[in-house]
Amino acid sequence: MTSAVSNTTSTTTSSATAKTSNSDTSASQDRFLKLLVAQLNNQDPMNPMDNAQMTTQLAQINTVSGIEKLNQTVTSMVDQFSALQMLQGANLVGHEVVADGSTLTKNGTKGVGALSLAESASSVSVQVFNTSGAVVDTIKLGSLAAGRHNFESDLSKYTSTGNLTFKVTAVNGTQTVEATPLIRDKVTSVSTGTSGLQVDLANSPSVAYSTVKAVL
Repeated sequence: MTSAVSNTTSTTTSSATAKTSNSDTSASQDRFLKLLVAQLNNQDPMNPMDNAQMTTQLAQINTVSGIEKLNQTVTSMVDQFSALQMLQGANLVGHEVVADGSTLTKNGTKGVGALSLAESASSVSVQVFNTSGAVVDTIKLGSLAAGRHNFESDLSKYTSTGNLTFKVTAVNGTQTVEATPLIRDKVTSVSTGTSGLQVDLANSPSVAYSTVKAVL
C-alpha cells in the first residue's frame, strides 16, 4: 500500500513538474491570445477594434517572444563559454604561469617573481617583505627594457613561515616608470565560483583566470 501511494505521489509530482517546465514564451503567448479573444468577444459592437490596434498588439507579443528567445540564446552561449573556459583552464594544471599579484613564490632557498614595465627604466629594484611588513631582501635589477621580466630572491637565510610579498620600484632618470608586480607559480587546479573561473596556485592565493598573462 505504501509503495502504491509513493508511486502515485511521484507520478503526481512529475506531472506537476512537467506542466511547470513549459517555456515562459509559450505561456506568455497563450495568455496574450486568451486576452485578445476575450477582448474581441466583449468589444463594443458600435466601436470595434480597428486593424491598426490589432496589428499593434500582435507586434507587441512578437517583440516579447523575440526578446525571450534572445535571452535564452545568450544564456546558452554564456554556459557554453563557461564550459570552454573550464576545459582551457584544466590544461594549465601542472604548468607554471605568470599572473597579476605581488606574492613571492618560494622555490627551495630562492623566491621567484616577475614584473612588467610600461616603458624602459634606468633603475629597477624589488623589495621583499615578510608577513610583518619588514624588508627581508632587496634585489637591484639595474636598467631594463619595457615588457615582462623575471627575478629571483635569495631566501637561504630566511626561515620564517608565511607568504612573502614584494614591491617593484622603477625610474627612468627622475621619472617614475609604471611597474606591475606579477606572480610566478605552478597551477594545482582550477575551480569556478561567483567571480568566474579561478586558478589555484601551489604557493600563492588563487587568481582569476583572466589575470593569467603567460604560461611558462
